[in-house]
Amino acid sequence: MTGAPGGRLEAVIPPSLDGQRCDRALALLSGLSRSAVADLIAAGRVLVDGEVCRRASRALRAGDVLVAEELASEPAGVGAEPAVAVRVAREARDYLVVDKPAGLVVHPGAGNRSGTLVAGLLARYPEIGDLRETGAGAVRPGIVHRLDKGTSGLLLVARTRLGLASLRDQMAQRAIHRTYLGAVDGVVLEERGVIDAPIGRSPRSPLKMAVRPEGRPAATTYVVVEHVAQRDATILELTLSTGRTHQIRVHLAAIGHPIVSDDRYGRVRPGGPTRPFLHAARLRFADPETGETIVVTSPLPADLSDWLPTQVAERLSGYVVGRDDRAVPPQEG
Repeated sequence: MTGAPGGRLEAVIPPSLDGQRCDRALALLSGLSRSAVADLIAAGRVLVDGEVCRRASRALRAGDVLVAEELASEPAGVGAEPAVAVRVAREARDYLVVDKPAGLVVHPGAGNRSGTLVAGLLARYPEIGDLRETGAGAVRPGIVHRLDKGTSGLLLVARTRLGLASLRDQMAQRAIHRTYLGAVDGVVLEERGVIDAPIGRSPRSPLKMAVRPEGRPAATTYVVVEHVAQRDATILELTLSTGRTHQIRVHLAAIGHPIVSDDRYGRVRPGGPTRPFLHAARLRFADPETGETIVVTSPLPADLSDWLPTQVAERLSGYVVGRDDRAVPPQEG
């Protein structure tokens, strides 16, 4: 067996581990916890005989070559970091709605061990640390769902066990409605549509997702908000009914309209935004204690609106995200 924390583990499965599950065998060989191993498998960073291991329960056989890429020692937990600023859009007893800036990583992982949103939250709301042993994990207590590092906008965080249980159940029942504003390359001709295509790990890169027949079901609904002729772009309102990794970015790239400045699934525009033009603009969910419907919105941040023509940015500043009336046709700008 070869390998080192932060590097690559390669091992031939010995007879003593014949028939063991992939996650258990890797945990035994690497010293990592099962949750850390599960993250590696979910990220497509575990291979068996050169093929990505897609099921943690896959049975291994003696002689199989097991490889774990980008192996890192697991942090014992994340500490509070008061220097990490956290903007809270709504604060309640059982939950928070955070307005995350682009560039801030939600929780520690390989290559991001400090300076995360969770570290800032623990400094301001230390009670969130009590959720470490509730299945949330040592490095992501209270986190109900995630946003990519380059995506800005609204994120739900539980503060109590009641909040965590309720919000997780709502997420599982698809009762938390997440709406995004995004700009995509080109002119989207259909005023509205649904992209219903399964998403799985890309066979070409373990760090990318792709539309795959054997992937997990995923559906993204879009509505055209504005055609921006000067930028050869279209502003879309996007709603998720599932929450797959990179779902919006993968789905839009699959129909030929990648998110503007998405360097992973599209292209970087000279003079364009320095990160993907994607913002989590609206959350609707039920208060864990009262059942009251809560709606929180976040305006498009300046680093995105500044790229738009002035008239378009002004119209978007008054745009009601998630409105029911879709009769107003998109405007040319």
